[in-house]
Amino acid sequence: MDTATTEAWAALGADAELLERVSCAPAPGALPARLPVMAQARATVAVCSLAAAELAAVRGGGGPVPSVRVDDGAVATAFRSERFVRLDGWAWDGFASLSRFWRTADGWVRTHANYPHHRERLTSVLGLPADADPEAVAGALAERRAVEVEAAVYGAGGPAVAVRDAGAWAAEEQGALVARAPLLTLGRLGDAPGPVPPTAGGGGGGLPCAGVRVLDLTRVLAGPIATRTLALLGADVLRVDAPQLPESQGAHHDTGLGKRSALLDLGAAADRRTFDELVARADVVVTGYRPGALDRFGLTPEALAARRPGLVVARLSAWGRYGPWGARRGFDSLVQAATGIALLEGSPDAPGALPAQALDHGTGYLLAAAVLRALTERHRGGGTWHAEAALAQTAHWLLHAPDAEPSPEGGGVPYTPEPYLRERDTPLGRLRHAGSPVTYEGGPTDWARPPGRWGADAPRWLS
Repeated sequence: MDTATTEAWAALGADAELLERVSCAPAPGALPARLPVMAQARATVAVCSLAAAELAAVRGGGGPVPSVRVDDGAVATAFRSERFVRLDGWAWDGFASLSRFWRTADGWVRTHANYPHHRERLTSVLGLPADADPEAVAGALAERRAVEVEAAVYGAGGPAVAVRDAGAWAAEEQGALVARAPLLTLGRLGDAPGPVPPTAGGGGGGLPCAGVRVLDLTRVLAGPIATRTLALLGADVLRVDAPQLPESQGAHHDTGLGKRSALLDLGAAADRRTFDELVARADVVVTGYRPGALDRFGLTPEALAARRPGLVVARLSAWGRYGPWGARRGFDSLVQAATGIALLEGSPDAPGALPAQALDHGTGYLLAAAVLRALTERHRGGGTWHAEAALAQTAHWLLHAPDAEPSPEGGGVPYTPEPYLRERDTPLGRLRHAGSPVTYEGGPTDWARPPGRWGADAPRWLS
């Protein structure tokens, strides 16, 4: 088994002998990059698939764990799923005009302004109107130092980072803390009796997450990818957003597969009561907001464990929940820029990017794998469980990975995405989307339901 998969499986505290159940179908040319992106992507999908197979076996009566075969072509397509999604031929434009690299007086800065409130904070810091065009923004940024822009934009509540090389990131206090952190954490938070729910599909054609209720409090992209995967595996996933925070319907076409989506204002008494009723019956709560943003609603792992013993709490952050950057917002593109990835993948003329938002996708599959492993351990011995993952920790893993290892099976068919794309009719139109790369012998091959309109579902569990 390759090093990346072995490391990721070990981080999940799982039985190393189960890795013998995993094999790979290579696809030459998939996710080309200077860094071993394909190897890391394959590893995250492999451990997620194996964790799903393990849970299926445990909940299905304790039979042998089904075999897993990871298809590199499916992985590469899924890691770029947002680029392939179409509704009646319409493509979602994932990045806004002010989300890009910009030259500064001493280097480069990367901004993220896909949401209107992030755009407004960027332009405000620069002394520009909210509708400023890229030329005006470029002129304002060219006169400032990159770290000054970073500090000012974050101080205003927006996201932007100075582009650093790997050495400069390692010298930052946050970079040093990330280097000492594990790839992810998964542990028991407290005692609770028995498996919840007590019955499930499991093996024999059933779904490993059947009967599991997942409260999805995540936004673009890693968290929704994790919960999209749990939905594939049979969970009742309900995504809840605040009505005052906009979301792209195009993004929901991609990450809303298998889920329902509702709006609740937790500052309103009636909506808060509805939300608390959802928590009281949830089996898994997944959060992906800026660290600390949801604490006032009683959504820390400790508070949730006290309210709902037996819960699995999974949390995602950009930079890790520690250090001077612990409370900062972040996105895949910003983490690539800050940690040195953008310069490694760039050219002498400008920073570059990985061939996919691989930190988002990879971290999403790792977080889903942690939830699945927690459900397995809970089924075996009860308990309340807590998982943590961060984009910066996934970036460190990629930056310090060994060179990509050749597939032990060699050969393979050259990569093309078409065989891994799916089409289906939905109430909103004809949807094209990437298939899931998470699979195991006898497991599901597609989501049970298409994405609906974002925020249009009732805030309740199906059963």
